[in-house]
Amino acid sequence: MTTTIDRERTAPTAAPAFLSDTWYLTGRKLHALVRQPYVLAFSVVQPAIWLFLFGALFHKVIDIPGFGYHGSYLAYLVPGIVAMNAMSGNMWAGMTMIEEIDRGTLNRFLVTPASRLAIMNATVVEQAVSTTVQTLIIVALGYAGGARYPGGAVGILVLIVASILIGVFWGALSNMTGMLLRSREAIIGVYTLFMLPLMFLSSAFIQPSFMPGWMQAIASRNPLNWEVQIGRDALAAAPDWSAIAVRSGGLLALALIAVAISVTTFRSYARNV
Repeated sequence: MTTTIDRERTAPTAAPAFLSDTWYLTGRKLHALVRQPYVLAFSVVQPAIWLFLFGALFHKVIDIPGFGYHGSYLAYLVPGIVAMNAMSGNMWAGMTMIEEIDRGTLNRFLVTPASRLAIMNATVVEQAVSTTVQTLIIVALGYAGGARYPGGAVGILVLIVASILIGVFWGALSNMTGMLLRSREAIIGVYTLFMLPLMFLSSAFIQPSFMPGWMQAIASRNPLNWEVQIGRDALAAAPDWSAIAVRSGGLLALALIAVAISVTTFRSYARNV
């Protein structure tokens, strides 16, 4: 016998149901974020410290012959700090997943007619909104400190999109780790293993030409470095749009692969509940 829920989930209405489920589940997460805005504010304290600490400590680096950047070192640093924040903030996403499993919240959603994909998408969208707000705060702090962005609003928009892509990539991998291992220690271990090495194996703080050859080779294949270079190119007076498009395509592909793996892991978890 066909139930009301079954009729609502028939093929012609599947897409609208999926979209509405994503909308409501995302709203649930954003409402929690709005009720605790200090969480979002505190999340940019460390990036702000890095921004002004490194900006002041190495501000003369920009004067080294061959550095090849026109502008202040603070402006050079902003895309790197945005990338660091997008990665570090989203790498903790698995903690939230573990918390929802432990409280039974996730299991309660699984017995509702809500789309399984929408449950995962809500997390991705919430992370994207958080990353956007944090990126705008960092850009504003940089501007207040004297950084200028010749690329204007378009450049800032591209920087935000790149930060969302790198955030989705790491957030999806963190969610996967949380569902598979259900261990906060494992997520902390992944964070510790990847965070600082990937930051220093990028052009976040220094031009690639100043790195040893082996570090340049790693940086050229480092997704975090792609995000840094996208942001820096986009904020420049004369952006290299072809390079931005290639690196953005690479980040998009990685984000989609990570989300697909995360969704597959979630479906496996749902079948075993």
